[in-house]
Amino acid sequence: MRILSPAISQLARLRMGRIEYFMQYPVQVQQQVFQNLISAAQYTEFGKQYGFSQIYKIEEFKQRVPIHNYDTLKPYIQRLMEGQQNILWNTPIKWFAKSSGTTADKSKFIPVSVESLDDCHYRAGRDVLSLYYNNFPDSRLLTGKSLVIGGSHQVNKLDAESDSYFGDLSAVMLQNMPFYGNMIRTPDLSIALMDEWEEKIERMANAVIHENVTSIAGVPTWTLVLIKRIFQITGKDNLADVWPNLELYMHGGVSFTPYREQFKQLIRKPDMFYQETYNASEGFFAAQDVIGQEGLLLFLNHGIFYEFMPMEEYGKECPQTLQLQDVEMGKNYALIISTNGGLWRYLVGDTVQFTSLAPYRVKVSGRTKSFINAFGEELIVENSDTAIAKACEVTGAVMNDYTAAPIYFSGNDAGGHEWLLDFDKAPADINQFIDVLDNTLKAINSDYEAKRHKDMALRRPLVHVLPKGTFTEWLKSKGKLGGQHKVPRLNNERQHVEEILKFTNISGKI
Repeated sequence: MRILSPAISQLARLRMGRIEYFMQYPVQVQQQVFQNLISAAQYTEFGKQYGFSQIYKIEEFKQRVPIHNYDTLKPYIQRLMEGQQNILWNTPIKWFAKSSGTTADKSKFIPVSVESLDDCHYRAGRDVLSLYYNNFPDSRLLTGKSLVIGGSHQVNKLDAESDSYFGDLSAVMLQNMPFYGNMIRTPDLSIALMDEWEEKIERMANAVIHENVTSIAGVPTWTLVLIKRIFQITGKDNLADVWPNLELYMHGGVSFTPYREQFKQLIRKPDMFYQETYNASEGFFAAQDVIGQEGLLLFLNHGIFYEFMPMEEYGKECPQTLQLQDVEMGKNYALIISTNGGLWRYLVGDTVQFTSLAPYRVKVSGRTKSFINAFGEELIVENSDTAIAKACEVTGAVMNDYTAAPIYFSGNDAGGHEWLLDFDKAPADINQFIDVLDNTLKAINSDYEAKRHKDMALRRPLVHVLPKGTFTEWLKSKGKLGGQHKVPRLNNERQHVEEILKFTNISGKI
């Protein structure tokens, strides 16, 4: 390990030249990425359908190819999962990254090509290291190991002869990682890819406490669960006492703001750094290039062509999109991507704002739909509407309106969702209502189900039954009564929940 780490760290530093190139020539680099994608896919079924061989300009591409979401691409993806090839991309696709579903599906299965693994996800991983070393040239990060808190994978059961696999993106990456990657990470694959989280956390904690861990990568939710278990095993209350050489936590997937102070309490070390990444099943889009500064450097030469839809265009039949040279600072854009994994003009569902135009840096500003994603549960309104309707059906309740927001980790308690319910007709048994609500969300959202497993990361919903008409009276008190004003069904921030509770003077909780 000590022999290998200087070589890897030197390669990480050399990569900065390529990063600086796309920072200096962003529009030209994106033009080249676009041309490479169109050329590669022109003889695929999708490419033939939309005449890729006759497309030479970006505007022609926009005119020929409509904007897609998962539901419109699903028929193509389904055939890929059954073993057919050359549908969306010109090289074989045998892996699929599983993520939270859409209105119609519990889970999405995003195709992962060899190119999207090598030229997007792994390249971006190397770039994250390069950016970190560029900030801290004397870092000893690679003299130890990176604790990777990944997901799980399993054989695709849809077609026994398809020889295709699916799993969480992190699991797909771990399964296909080059040998040198596995040399600098922990724990071993037999633990990292387990799909039973309670046993996985237990085995992971016992396996890594004796390693020289210098960095951690994972979503805050499971990272906190693991740290607390490590403290129980070791009797420590400062992770720096377990791993004295720990210097970096790489996080992404959810906002880190609610977790930052808690991590500082759990890792009391003056030279501990935090680096944010923007990595999704669909691609590795960006990472923090200046540690401690807001904004993530957009990765422009990783096989992804970007379009940015102004939010006033969202929902239109033929929405207009912009390229990098046309975007503005501080404005919300829906992110649209075309990738070397076979996603074409794909609406990711995230909204971004640019924090810098030279170089191009972004921050994730929200979702195109109302949502809660505080713990990686990716709960969307379609999920909550379905679950509320089911709970009303089972219990005979009639709902006026509802809202929900996250409750963040506190001490040894797991996180949760706090629901405010305004009934026209309340259920006879509110606990039955909560159980049906909770179980329906588990059934229709695989990420919520995973976080709710044995209350490890997400506990049972916390519910307040409000007096009838509370939402209307609250909006009226704020001078916002009218058709254009409403209480959000789901919100990743909890200010409105606290305001409504204060307004109603409710303290009792279910």
